Amino acid sequence: MPAGTPSQTIGPFFSIGLGGGSRGEVVDPDRAGAVRVAGVVRDGSGEPVPDALLELWQAEGCARAATGPDGGFSFVTVKPGQVRGVDGAEQAPHIAVSVFARGLLTRLVTRIYFPDEAEANARDPLLRGLADAATLIARPDGGGLRFDITLQGDGETVFLDA
Repeated sequence: MPAGTPSQTIGPFFSIGLGGGSRGEVVDPDRAGAVRVAGVVRDGSGEPVPDALLELWQAEGCARAATGPDGGFSFVTVKPGQVRGVDGAEQAPHIAVSVFARGLLTRLVTRIYFPDEAEANARDPLLRGLADAATLIARPDGGGLRFDITLQGDGETVFLDA
């Protein structure tokens, strides 16, 4: 490629890597304590992103889920315990999430915090340092949790340095 030529993203080709395995289950849905986390990935215009891929990471394991035509995704997981950060400070229970989508040259990293952990969330070093920590806290939704992701613009989800 000639110098000064911007690189272009191609794809997405997430369906190739998923091979039908986009169920997004860290744990079996029948396991005690299992919770479904569902949401929608939206772009800066508020439109659903139908071809994003999300990876969820936590102590119990990891899972991948592709968004559907409506930008929707779903994971089945369990709430992890509290962990200590590299500085020794205790962090509230959370799940690490990576977002891959068209137009992104690198993944976006965010976290899902739990709404029933108000005290732990109030002490969490990351959440305390954010002006809009609410974008990282899931909402109760019909027996599960709702966590929408907005890639940019109004209500943009807080993304972290990877």
